Amino acid sequence: MTDPIWSPGPVRRQTANIRRFIDLLRSELDPGIRNYQDLYRFSLEHPRQFWRAVWDFCGIVGKPGGTVVEDLDRFPGARWFPEARLNFAENLLRHRDDRAALVFRSETGESAELSYEELYLAVARTARALRQAGVEKGDRVAAFMPNLPETVVAMLATTSIGAIFSSCSPDFGIDGVVDRRGQVRPKVLFCAAAYSYGGKTFDCLEKVRGIVSKIDSITTTVVVPYLGSGARIDKIPGAVWYRDFGDNEAREVQFERLPFDHPVYVLYSSGTTGVPKCITHGAGGTLIQHLKELVLHINLRRQDRICYFTTCGWMMWNWLVSSLSVGATVVLYDGSPFHPGPAAMFDLIDELDITVFGTGAKAIAAWEKAGLRPRKTHELNSLVTLLSTGSPLAPASFDFVYNEIKQNLCLSSIAGGTDIVSCFLSGCPILPVYRGELQCAGLGMAVKILREDGSEAAIGETGELCCVQPFPATPVFFWDDEGNRKYHAAYFEKFPNTWAHGDFVARSENGGYIIEGRSDATLNPGGVRIGTSEIYRQVEVLDEVLESLCVGQDWDDDTRIILFVKLREGQQLDEDLQNLIRRTIRQNTTPRHVPAKIIQVADIPRTISGKIVELAVRNIIHGKPVGNVDALANPEALDLYRDLPELQS
Repeated sequence: MTDPIWSPGPVRRQTANIRRFIDLLRSELDPGIRNYQDLYRFSLEHPRQFWRAVWDFCGIVGKPGGTVVEDLDRFPGARWFPEARLNFAENLLRHRDDRAALVFRSETGESAELSYEELYLAVARTARALRQAGVEKGDRVAAFMPNLPETVVAMLATTSIGAIFSSCSPDFGIDGVVDRRGQVRPKVLFCAAAYSYGGKTFDCLEKVRGIVSKIDSITTTVVVPYLGSGARIDKIPGAVWYRDFGDNEAREVQFERLPFDHPVYVLYSSGTTGVPKCITHGAGGTLIQHLKELVLHINLRRQDRICYFTTCGWMMWNWLVSSLSVGATVVLYDGSPFHPGPAAMFDLIDELDITVFGTGAKAIAAWEKAGLRPRKTHELNSLVTLLSTGSPLAPASFDFVYNEIKQNLCLSSIAGGTDIVSCFLSGCPILPVYRGELQCAGLGMAVKILREDGSEAAIGETGELCCVQPFPATPVFFWDDEGNRKYHAAYFEKFPNTWAHGDFVARSENGGYIIEGRSDATLNPGGVRIGTSEIYRQVEVLDEVLESLCVGQDWDDDTRIILFVKLREGQQLDEDLQNLIRRTIRQNTTPRHVPAKIIQVADIPRTISGKIVELAVRNIIHGKPVGNVDALANPEALDLYRDLPELQS
């Protein structure tokens, strides 16, 4: 074992929420529970008792019923709290007082603050208006929004009715939105007039008009006038300004209490084929999982102020706003985290006394490269927890945090994803932090690292991150997935009765975890998962391109997108064609989809059945062996990808 880079002091250990939880379970259920490891084992061996204890300890509003889980031996197929009735929004709005619920800051200087009472009333007005617009239980409401208080209000109003909320950030192109929201056919769309990033303001309304024209289910478009002074909405059918939409007479929210697995969110995860999958999450599973993580793993309390740098299209936004259920203050930031300067987030922490701050691993690496030394330039007295997710946090970034940001700080690298809108691997306030390691598996998450043959990997051996027991936050279904075929193929096809998550991970001798990267062909630049199919659909409509293949290359403690193109005879990949490819991808998806490198190749390797082999090419460019070459129709094509000078810089 190695020495930890940080250990919690006695006060932090003794006063942590999870310490109180351990003491409670030891006195009421099992006197053998004394530390995190004991609690983790209890959560797996006694899931019924554990999850009911989480419900009670976290004070979930609603009726749990007498049964915690049915069909626990079915994975997938277990049903959690089948007799329960609850409402997601009611739990996030359980506090109604003058304490700050939302504090908003923008890179452009806009600010706002809503108390819990003001937030409740805003939700009441918007929920009434949604009902008047014809939104009912089970209907969908979409948002094409920056990270604004109005976005949170729209979500809470939607879910109070029992309707289903789905959001994305406004940097998506029209096709990217239609590919996603078009599948769930929303009745109402919330949008902003504009947004700002990196000192530039971008109009949204032309995109919105295109979206509304292609999704004919949208009957009402609610426009927030953010950064859009003087904008006109008369060319958008069914458009109304946000200020004119709400019912100002409403004072109470009519919460619809519904079954535990009633859908609350639709999130989207792109794979390597077809349009993005519509991952539908249940209200109860999302709520109890988020509360478990926020209260026990992150140690969030009512007096805390939590901020996660995220957009409304990343599942961390959904995770962040669940902090309202604890009664904490949620800090929303919109814009670039490096504008007007690289220290913008540390300025924010000091200004607002943020206690828990989260970001992507890429941002931490960027702070170091920018030469920041926050220990010397900022107070950071309030900050007690720093969270990192999205991609593996490099060991050098651990050093930077403790050497240059703050020494007495719990640095929790966490990992999960859109698929579960939560974490498999998490932080813990009473455990030490080891350099380059995630602290622990999440409570109730039966994590195992499996080899290709399904056997469990040894300590230090890399394998597939899997979960071998049901947990409440599994998706309730994929939208329009007949017979749950896509659902089963996404997670349960590789190993029987086992969730395979798509990450390569190793267990350390310290009891923590080290993430090596993706085990599938999904791209992960900057911690944002991108399906290769989204890029193919844009590139291969160009006349010059016959075929393409896209992989992620490990580079500079991150992943960069590499696009290989096979062109029509006589075509050359000159600067003009490269610019056309990049522009087409950017306009129709997001800037994150734009490849770092575009390389012309003579052939694309395929299986005998005709499927392109992204994983094989990824292995080749990283100098790794390729298994089962006999399955390829043209194995000689792999040689075209070896030792490419373009990938050395």
